[in-house]
Amino acid sequence: MLAVIVNTFSNCFKIPELKSRIIFTLLVLGICRVIAWVPVPGLEVSLLKDFLMSSASKQAEGNSLIAMYGMFTGGALQNCAVGALGIMPYITATIIIQLMTAFVPTLSKLAREEGGRSKIVQYGRYLTVLLCFGHGTIMTLGWEKPEAMFSGFQEQLVMNPGWWYRIQTVLVLTTGTMLLMWLGEQITERGIGNGISLVIMIGIIADMPSAAQSVVLMFNPPEGTPSNFNLFHAIALLMLLGAVVAGVIAVTQAQRKIPVQYAQRAVGRKVYAGSSSFMPLRVNYAGVMPIIFAQAILMFPAMILLKLGQLYNIKFFEELGRGLDRGNLVYYVLYALMILFFSYFWVATQFNELQIADDLKKYGGYIPGVRPGQATSDFLHRAMSRITLAGAIFLTVIAVIPMLLGQFFNINFKVSQFFGGTSMLIAVGVMLDTMRQMESHLLMRHYDGFLKKGRIKGRF
Repeated sequence: MLAVIVNTFSNCFKIPELKSRIIFTLLVLGICRVIAWVPVPGLEVSLLKDFLMSSASKQAEGNSLIAMYGMFTGGALQNCAVGALGIMPYITATIIIQLMTAFVPTLSKLAREEGGRSKIVQYGRYLTVLLCFGHGTIMTLGWEKPEAMFSGFQEQLVMNPGWWYRIQTVLVLTTGTMLLMWLGEQITERGIGNGISLVIMIGIIADMPSAAQSVVLMFNPPEGTPSNFNLFHAIALLMLLGAVVAGVIAVTQAQRKIPVQYAQRAVGRKVYAGSSSFMPLRVNYAGVMPIIFAQAILMFPAMILLKLGQLYNIKFFEELGRGLDRGNLVYYVLYALMILFFSYFWVATQFNELQIADDLKKYGGYIPGVRPGQATSDFLHRAMSRITLAGAIFLTVIAVIPMLLGQFFNINFKVSQFFGGTSMLIAVGVMLDTMRQMESHLLMRHYDGFLKKGRIKGRF
């Protein structure tokens, strides 16, 4: 098996176009990691790093919003780096624009016009800048009072507090996010895979050594500290990891095959014989985007409300922020509902059954037992709704259950996420999507792909 994988990767570098795309993607992702390391000017980053290295702070930080946000930024927040805001403002702006496109007639009409999509993307970029100013301001004020952001930190993080520091830091953080956004778009256009998803994934992977260290401390704590975990828990973690990876692969690859018949037709002097084919409808059509969207929506309101309440001693904001924090019932309910909602929302905005029905009718295709036109569109709508429900429920269960288990057994946040939570879901889903694009290049040149033996047969 390993030899087959190595041979497939070697085939990727035999195709000049694919080779250049892979190298370009790796170089850009390397730049993204540099952005997560370069500190913001005017901050005593060494003091914060020394504090975060202490075991007491790790325990406190492991179950907070800081840990979750730091996971998506690849440690840039803990490094007080230029990319501390991460790519989340852009994702939030994308969600808002897509929601407005679905409900605002002007934007909906613009999306259907030629060149309208590029204008909508441009609106998303403008909104990203505004969100960066807002999020950057909150983070800048938080660094002025770091004890509110990092519990137990008593040192002064900002060298020269004041308006010049605030303006400079907000501009630097906004520039960092816009640069990450641009790099992600460049990967999508000139590299391989979805650029924004890869930017998030590389940040998650960069945090794996820290998660591995947390696993070691779970079973081999410092001398004098009792261990609450044994061999049974280690086996359970490995089984959970295998189950999550296998489940994500199964649902991502699963599809329902809708049979399609093409009638005999004549074009000029040529007569095309009838043929039969199928239309694959993916069970998890949205991939990992519902999870990313749900995390982006829940993360910022909780963090902003909590920090505003702590900074300005507003108890209502603080309690509301804690209610939306991970570990509360409200958070889990909202998280599950948002994954379900965005699964359907993504299908509603990306899967156009009317266009598919019109194309089938135009080229003489039809689904056996279903009349062409509106009846075909209704059939596709019902079929997609049913399989999307199954995929969304599975995605919700596989995202929420590991978090509940981690809280129930008092497992460190990083460990629970890497052994079956959001991090593993995103990493596996993005890697599968990237491998699928690489496979399309390989199959076009008559090479075997990665997923040749991993496809799941759909039913008719």
